[in-house]
This record gives sequence, structure tokens and C-alpha cells, in this order.
Amino acid sequence: MSTAGILIIGNEILSGKVQDENLPYLLPQLRQLGVSVERVQVLPDVVELIASEVRTFSKAFTYVITTGGVGPTHDDVTMEGVARGTDSALAPHPRMEELLRKALKDKPPNASQLKMCMLPEGALLIETADLWFPLVRLGNVYVFPGIPRLLQKKFEGARDHFKGEPFFLRQVFVSCMESDVAQALNEVLEEFPDLMLGSYPRLDQQGYHTLLTLESRDQAYVNQALDALLARIPQSELLRVE
Repeated sequence: MSTAGILIIGNEILSGKVQDENLPYLLPQLRQLGVSVERVQVLPDVVELIASEVRTFSKAFTYVITTGGVGPTHDDVTMEGVARGTDSALAPHPRMEELLRKALKDKPPNASQLKMCMLPEGALLIETADLWFPLVRLGNVYVFPGIPRLLQKKFEGARDHFKGEPFFLRQVFVSCMESDVAQALNEVLEEFPDLMLGSYPRLDQQGYHTLLTLESRDQAYVNQALDALLARIPQSELLRVE
């Protein structure tokens, strides 16, 4: 099973000055690819903390995704944290510098811009056609920018790197309250212990009161569980199945 851990990096997220938009994008994208996200951490711009979490995540999950902290300013320390967390050192990356100079055309890069060309030794570049700054990969760690538009473009260019088994999802909409179907859910889980079963009250939605979700990587298994659940729900409470 393919798993992922996501590290959202930035003081601006923790202080509330900026609202993270990347996690709501990444979660469904990875799910669609069959990758199960098992942990998310929000970290400040502190090299030691980034290094520690990168080290832990890279051992625990198939993929590690970091977002933020890859720009030219003093608080962009993600690359250094990733380098330490993977026991490598920062060094000038010739291809990165080549891409930078090409983007600047005739203008020579300044020190802050050259800082962005300091990458962990052994890093690989995943280049995107319309962006000069490529996605940086070191082992199973993928270093994404924090700007949502750029992150999304880079993710689209790297989708083939994230492989997993697809999930099969069925949804049941009922007019009764969650507590009215709790016993039925418990019985279905006893019969199908590997089922990922969710129950979500939707008091703000017109037309139904509870959404039930059934997920599995085995399509036949989820359909059998669905039949077992539908047999336990009164037809008068069942609105639709998707």
C-alpha cells in the first residue's frame, strides 16, 4: 500500500497570516492516485524541526511531500532542513543554476536568487515546461513550493511519480440522523472489518441528514458491504446511492 506524509512549512501558516490552500488540493489528488495520506504536520521555519520530521516521515511513508520555504528570503529554510533530514549537504546544483540564468536572460543572478540553486546533494529535478523552478526530489521526499498555483502545476507535472492502488467509493444518503443508523454501521463493520466506513452528519444540507461512505481498494468487497448496509437501512430513510 502506498502512503504519504505531508509537511506544511511556514510561520505564516501557524500565525494565521496566511491560510493554507495546498492541503485541500493535495488530499483528493493523492487519494485519486491511490495514495493514502496518513499524517499531516504544520511546521515553523526552523531547520532542526524540519530535519527531524523529514527524517521520521521518510522512514514511515512511501512518499513525503513538503510545501513552502523554498524561496530566496531568510526564512526559506526548507532545503536546508531536507538536506539535514536526509543526511546530505547543500551544494550548488549546476542544472538549477542553468535554468535560473536562462529565466533571467541577460540579467545576472543576485545572491538571493543563487541561494535557490543550493540543493541537497543527490537531488533530482522534475522540470515543468512553463516554470523555470523545477520540483526537487531527494529519495522519497518531494519539495514543493508554498504558492498554490505553482504547487498545482508542479504536482500535475509529477503525477506519474505517485503510484498506488485505487480506492473504490460508494456513498449512501439518508434522511435519518446519524444515531439512527449507528447500530447498522457497527454490524456492517463486524462483517467487513477491512472496510473504511464513514458517517457524516450534514445538518446544513437540504435533502439529507447523514452521508455514509464506504471505501476499499477491493471493488467487490465494497459492493458486498454496501449490500449489507442497504439491507439494514429502512427504505423510507434511504434517499439515494452513488
